[in-house]
Amino acid sequence: MLTQIQHRLPDLSRAEQRVARWVLDHPRRAAKSKLAGVAMACRTSEPTVIRFCRHLGLAGFRDFTLRLTESLSHPAIYVHRDVSKDDTAVDAVSKVMDASIRSLIEVRARATSMPFEDAVAAMLTARQIVFVGLGASGHVASDACHKFFRLGIPCSALTDLPTCLQFAAIANRDDVVVIASRSGRSRELQRIAKLARENGAIVIAITEPDSGLAAGARLVFPCHSAEDSNVYTPMSSRLAHLALLDALHVALALAMGEPAVENLRRAKEAILRSADIL
Repeated sequence: MLTQIQHRLPDLSRAEQRVARWVLDHPRRAAKSKLAGVAMACRTSEPTVIRFCRHLGLAGFRDFTLRLTESLSHPAIYVHRDVSKDDTAVDAVSKVMDASIRSLIEVRARATSMPFEDAVAAMLTARQIVFVGLGASGHVASDACHKFFRLGIPCSALTDLPTCLQFAAIANRDDVVVIASRSGRSRELQRIAKLARENGAIVIAITEPDSGLAAGARLVFPCHSAEDSNVYTPMSSRLAHLALLDALHVALALAMGEPAVENLRRAKEAILRSADIL
């Protein structure tokens, strides 16, 4: 929750930013406070505090305090430590591990509200599933394709812009397009989503929920990213995306039943026989 607030700071109004900074400085006090108490502490109005909560995607102040209390019960979620040039190797390793653990815990906390059932229903009747990712997200798309095709559904991974655009232009209502993006702010990915949806394809986005890509998708798996990717390749967000796709893969396999189990068994046997021959 605190990571999410930190990430949303630039998008808030000046009065809402006062609320955000007070909460970041006094998280435990905020979790136990009443609406009027928070408004008074931040020198703002109660409606401003409620708008702040809703900008976080929450129903209101009560929902905010419940989510904040839940977050504070998991230290790995709210302890955020960026790697700096003065860190020792051991410190840097610990921070990277902490960030990875935190991202997975945050995804787990939101999993029950994510559209797994709708995504599985769409994939069950799809002509093909196309995974799209540019840059570091291209590895996520490729990994997902490597898993999903073994269920017996035609799959492909598109990781360069010209190919993605060309596919989106010829996609149809029988296609499911899964787009992974850390920020969801890429105009190119937004254009791909728009083209695919205009042609009837079901677009699923794994990205920031308040991004342009999320707005253009049919189904959204929200993933908040608080990491600084200006220097380092996105790490913790990529792990969150991989975990979500692994979960979606298992959910789809369960929905397919015996055909999926048989396809997975035959695929594994083919590899084992190949190893014996070699």
